[in-house]
Amino acid sequence: MFLKKNKPVIRERDDHCISRANMDADAVKVLYRLVNSNYISYLVGGSVRDMLLGREPKDFDISTDAQPAQIRKLFRNCFLIGRRFRLAHIVFGRKVIETSTFRAQPKAVKGEDGLYQAEDNTFGTPEEDAKRRDFTVNGLFYDIKTFSVIDYVGGLKDLERKMIRSIGDPNVRFREDPVRMMRAIKFAAKLDFFIEKNCRKALKTHHADILNASVPRVCDEVYRLFTVNASEAAFKMMWEFNLLEVLLPDVSEYINRSGKLTSPLWRYLAALDSISTNNEFSNGIRTAVLYYPIFLEQCEKDKKQFPNGRINRMQVARKVLRNLSTNLHIPKAVFFSAVAAMDMVPRFDNMPSKTRAARFARNSSFRESYDFKEILLTADGGDLELLEQWKQLHLEAYDDGANSSDVTESSTRRKRHHQSRGRRKRSKPNE
Repeated sequence: MFLKKNKPVIRERDDHCISRANMDADAVKVLYRLVNSNYISYLVGGSVRDMLLGREPKDFDISTDAQPAQIRKLFRNCFLIGRRFRLAHIVFGRKVIETSTFRAQPKAVKGEDGLYQAEDNTFGTPEEDAKRRDFTVNGLFYDIKTFSVIDYVGGLKDLERKMIRSIGDPNVRFREDPVRMMRAIKFAAKLDFFIEKNCRKALKTHHADILNASVPRVCDEVYRLFTVNASEAAFKMMWEFNLLEVLLPDVSEYINRSGKLTSPLWRYLAALDSISTNNEFSNGIRTAVLYYPIFLEQCEKDKKQFPNGRINRMQVARKVLRNLSTNLHIPKAVFFSAVAAMDMVPRFDNMPSKTRAARFARNSSFRESYDFKEILLTADGGDLELLEQWKQLHLEAYDDGANSSDVTESSTRRKRHHQSRGRRKRSKPNE
């Protein structure tokens, strides 16, 4: 697929905005130790892209011509992981600097369902490593030795054009790894870029191939769409390119019957994006936001079917989330967290009191329920004043619990001691 070798575009130090001051100090240490040991060592991937765009990188990954065993000899805090291809995790406290050896593009083997990679454990050159990556904007290298940016794949031009473009033929690359289709959407939404024409055509053509990817990877990538502060844009593209129709058909059907581009779902996702702390939200809350319009629709149906009966919101929530649980195998904790969030929404509609409400405010699920209610009020243009009173009650309950924790712990110890004194020693058999 990549037969043509070309000279890289090299952007010198004075022609780009990357500075070591913006890099993680431990990543810089790793780079210099490799370089001082006569190895080629580059900062790679998303960190280079983000720094060129003036963004703060989330992770700093490194690629080198040193092989895994050689990397481990240089770093006592290094752990090798992986079976198909060994990766070096260099650990600094709770932080991990992932360091990989340059890889060559594996040969694609055509099977019954399309093209898939058979091998992924061949060491290669920096150029081969750049060309095996998914998109041009992710194929840029930063050389700590010369302070220059190295581009084998046209990523610098695509950054200027604000374009997501596949490295190689997208019809082949998306069938090698169907999750790349979701990654294209994620990066386009995150960076506010547009997807290149051939990539768009390949997305439309091969969207059903996403079912050939492993379910855990797909599930993980779905929830990553919420972490880019642009979940509304991301899920719109998932719907536009029919990936949502394949993965979450109930959500896609709801969008189609509720106005398409004017569907209420976009309002709730936009509200989620607008909250500054949305990256701290659990996947349970994100699931509840995605399915809440469908939940409301089902509640209205049940009210019409049973006009004199009381709607069991928890039962409706479980019913609505059943397909998601079946299709993506979401963790049970996420499922029940979403159910609880949707069930507890009416609890915030009344003025909090010091009795029953105080118990709810001390409940372990209060914080998530509160965050979810804040998203709903933001989406519907509701008044946040009452919700602020609930927050104050929660803080007061938390403070009271903290002040009385020593007393509670002490009384618990006394109770256990008293119980242990009253226990009779159990005799052993045959004694």
